[in-house]
Amino acid sequence: MKKLKYGLYALLACSTLTLTGCFNLDEEPYSEITEESFIPTEQDAAALMAQCYTSLRYIYGWQGLFDLQEESGDVIITPTRPNGWDDGGVYRAMHQHTWHDQSWQPWNAYLTPFSGINTANRVMNQIESGSLPVGNLKESMLAELRAIRALWYSQLLDTHGNVPLVTTWSEEVPIQATRKEVYDFVVKELTEALPNLSEANDATTYGRMNKWAALATLCRVYLNAEVYTGTPQWDKVVEVADQIINSGIFDLSADFSDNFKVDLDYTNKEVIFAVVYDRKYGGFHMQHKWYPPVARDHFGNYNDYFWGGSCANPQFIKAYEEGDKRLEKTWLIGPQYRYDDPTVVVWTCKNYLPSLTCMRDGENATSIDWGCRIAKFEYDMQTTGGWSNDFAYFRYAEVLLSKAEALMRMGKNEDEAARIVSRIRSRVFDNPAQATVTPADLKKDTRIQYGTYDWDNNIDQLGDQTPVVLGGLYDEWGFEFACEAQRRTQMIRFGTFTTKNWFNHTPVGNHVTLFPIPLDELQTNSNLKQNPGY
Repeated sequence: MKKLKYGLYALLACSTLTLTGCFNLDEEPYSEITEESFIPTEQDAAALMAQCYTSLRYIYGWQGLFDLQEESGDVIITPTRPNGWDDGGVYRAMHQHTWHDQSWQPWNAYLTPFSGINTANRVMNQIESGSLPVGNLKESMLAELRAIRALWYSQLLDTHGNVPLVTTWSEEVPIQATRKEVYDFVVKELTEALPNLSEANDATTYGRMNKWAALATLCRVYLNAEVYTGTPQWDKVVEVADQIINSGIFDLSADFSDNFKVDLDYTNKEVIFAVVYDRKYGGFHMQHKWYPPVARDHFGNYNDYFWGGSCANPQFIKAYEEGDKRLEKTWLIGPQYRYDDPTVVVWTCKNYLPSLTCMRDGENATSIDWGCRIAKFEYDMQTTGGWSNDFAYFRYAEVLLSKAEALMRMGKNEDEAARIVSRIRSRVFDNPAQATVTPADLKKDTRIQYGTYDWDNNIDQLGDQTPVVLGGLYDEWGFEFACEAQRRTQMIRFGTFTTKNWFNHTPVGNHVTLFPIPLDELQTNSNLKQNPGY
């Protein structure tokens, strides 16, 4: 049974109780609570801030941040299959970088953060105006609200860049900020909020922005600062990472797969910040997109349902080192047997996919066997539609790998960087010698054989073959965080997103490192200008 996750489950449950209710106006009141007599508790604070967090579930929601980050990169492909999945070409557009200002995924990734931002602004306004009495919790609540608002803006900084900075609850038409201004705002908000954020890392802060979640956000923003502003901040990456490392609170899970369990909670010391999913209040639904209908015979849960779209890019699967257990812990590969009879093969996950459309002689030839399917997240056998797996938005492994990359980028303490990477690898390789890497290993070219694929999965257009700087480290990012809504950001930082060919993708221009501002937003706000190239 999953342990009570007070932090965000309280946000969900208490917000329902606090913000809604049934009142019989004929009842005689025996007591009442006035603003003067209301003394808020930490539980009340959680309820009041609930809606600032719940929209984070879009990360693993339909057409959410997972699609935006993974479909546009070299890891995930959603081909047209006999049962559909063309969906007006939205998945082909993500793969081929031909999205536009009305495409679903970039649109959702613009609107959803602003929903969270506006909610944070509303609650902050209520607190600061005194209409929402919070007593001595005022400073800590305002700090947490600033931190979650900054987290939302860190997503927009990465995806759309030049967006309005909305910091008040008002009806004024917002003015667009530059990407640099958004970056500066995120850094300022997090830095100023830190002194008043909780240092606790327990049931009360699980799924909430405490000091460590704010530092992890800063670490990720600094890691990509050169992309965002043109100026690298490698020294600040190390400084912030060391604050988390030296706290002694966090550690790597003994088993890589422990980070993706159904019963993930605050006791997992690798999780710095989690997006909470729950089959009752709002579950994780992406399994419907990952597995074919026959998968019910494999998993044995006939209350769940599957439509069978996404799979792995065969090139990415081929790049894993022999012995790297992240391969089998991330992907379904080979025969998948019936849950109650291990001699019956339900379907076979073959590392093969002919094309995005799979069309030959006017017909779709896709087999359900084609493509390795995602298996990183433990299957929730109790689900009737939505999984209860929480998503580890920030893992300690990311902080460690960020520090290693920053050291390598600066050319400082490269041996320490290699030891950090070796430590991460040590839990997924049985052979300690194979797990150990040197600075020279991290500087090698990537193991991914870039180039477009023909129907038989042979490379037919090599495209740019310039070695990837720190390609060994680039691969570690890919294998460690595959399917965790990070790949696009990694590829942009390492310079492969707009230069390399993969599967049925060829580069279309540097403008695609930012997504377009949605057309509806441009039409309703004359202060907005479209991002360059669209």
